[in-house]
Amino acid sequence: MKTDIEIAQEANLLHIRDVAEKVGLTEDDIEYYGKNKAKVSLDVMKRGGKEGKLILVTAITPTPAGEGKTTTTIGLADGLSRIGKKVVVALREPSLGPVFGIKGGAAGGGYAQVVPMEDINLHFTGDFHAIGAANNLLCAMLDNHIFQGNELDIDPESITLHRCVDMNDRQLRFLEDGLGGGKNGVPRKDSFDITVASEVMAVLCLATSLSDLKTRLSRIIVGYTRGGKPVTAGDLKAAGAMCALLKDALKPNLVQTLEGTPAFVHGGPFANIAHGCNSVVATKTALKLGDYVVTEAGFGADLGAEKFLDIKCRFANLKPSAVVVVATVRALKMHGGVPKTELFCENLPALEEGLPNLLRHVSNIKNVYGLPAVVAVNRFPTDTDAEISLVIERCKELGVNVCLSTVWAEGGKGGEELAREVVRLCKEKSDFKFCYDAALPIKEKIEAIVTKIYGGSGVAYTPEAEEEIARLENLGFGNTPVCMAKTQYSFSDDATKLGAPRGFTVTVRQVKISAGAGFVVALTGNILTMPGLPKVPAAEKIDVDENGVISGLF
Repeated sequence: MKTDIEIAQEANLLHIRDVAEKVGLTEDDIEYYGKNKAKVSLDVMKRGGKEGKLILVTAITPTPAGEGKTTTTIGLADGLSRIGKKVVVALREPSLGPVFGIKGGAAGGGYAQVVPMEDINLHFTGDFHAIGAANNLLCAMLDNHIFQGNELDIDPESITLHRCVDMNDRQLRFLEDGLGGGKNGVPRKDSFDITVASEVMAVLCLATSLSDLKTRLSRIIVGYTRGGKPVTAGDLKAAGAMCALLKDALKPNLVQTLEGTPAFVHGGPFANIAHGCNSVVATKTALKLGDYVVTEAGFGADLGAEKFLDIKCRFANLKPSAVVVVATVRALKMHGGVPKTELFCENLPALEEGLPNLLRHVSNIKNVYGLPAVVAVNRFPTDTDAEISLVIERCKELGVNVCLSTVWAEGGKGGEELAREVVRLCKEKSDFKFCYDAALPIKEKIEAIVTKIYGGSGVAYTPEAEEEIARLENLGFGNTPVCMAKTQYSFSDDATKLGAPRGFTVTVRQVKISAGAGFVVALTGNILTMPGLPKVPAAEKIDVDENGVISGLF
């Protein structure tokens, strides 16, 4: 079997003009970034007419065995196209941190990819660089304000804004800067976040226009005065320049799948430490262009889907028509206690033990959020008929069908069964509702997520978190949604608790406000906003030859 990058490099891509024409976009609607990429005008989102059906693809709790959520998303879109539907796919942009780290890229896999794969996984159209520049401009203006006399009386020890870089670099988690005395700045403790965890990323992905973007940027809280008053980017007169840097980054990026299906790839907040969805402008633009829009949310449904539904859908007034929950037999057996080295043998008891993870995610989608759902099982050659039958049987007990997906090996052809089921589900009546009322106190919203979605019994708060919750509610930020920062490897805040644990307590160690994005962030367990590289980074295998051909990306 060829590698992902080999498949992508051998593909005959349509000119992006021809991809745009498939969904009614003209030359006036797009800005070319070469032959295979384009930015789409924000005006397209404002067009009248009927909007398409929105399909969310999510997954079980991820394991090292792999689930294939992005691959399924792309393959489903191609499958819908093959059965005659006008479809657009909307994905997040990959972060360079995972690309060079342990996870690799995020352009799909096998014969279900978005292309040009190398561009998408690397610099793409420069959006992430613009986001990092805007964030770091704000940091520079903040420290310069303090150095130049501190007219706003900012308390340097209260600064909440972090610099950012789109790379996994643990060395930057804690540092001291402004050293050297004199004109070298004001010494203080500082830190970096990965760009995809920055509030500027969240702001860009939730903004609906340049004016909305500027307003949200101006609301970003950078720290507090010595009297306890919030200081914002607007107070520092930084929002205009930041918005100027982000002017083009706000426009969604148009590319294609290997089968020529139009694809928006735009924005990329992490789902374990941010809200994990592609941009609102990309999704809303796609809904104006396609009869069906297939999108995904990061990691398992307890993170990505929860935030997609409770944050993005709430802010953008979106209502999904159907949800796909992706799983593999191998991953479910891993949740049942089987080591990665022993996943190739039939093991019905382990599968039975691991199935509650899938069933809880499905139950949450159906019973908490009131949405129709289907389970997509990425079938591997080692999966036995008995194992597949057991998954089908258990899901039917919840009133949910199972479709086998072979999109990695067959592209859209392997997603046709799933596509037909999704079309059927989109005709069903749904009763979409949120997990919590945003007007509830902060603690009640956190506890609703922990008990309803995670299956936990309660929440513990550190004294620091208790103090910050009280301050935020006193400042008027109590009626915002909550963005949970939690490990992706468990329903709980303990990555070692696989399957579907119950009776656990989630510890919230820190709470902060993302006033520009419009939500409160609750950090749990030992979650980090700046990841590190593994012992053997993927970067060690990435290379480029004298002809500019890249190898080693996956």
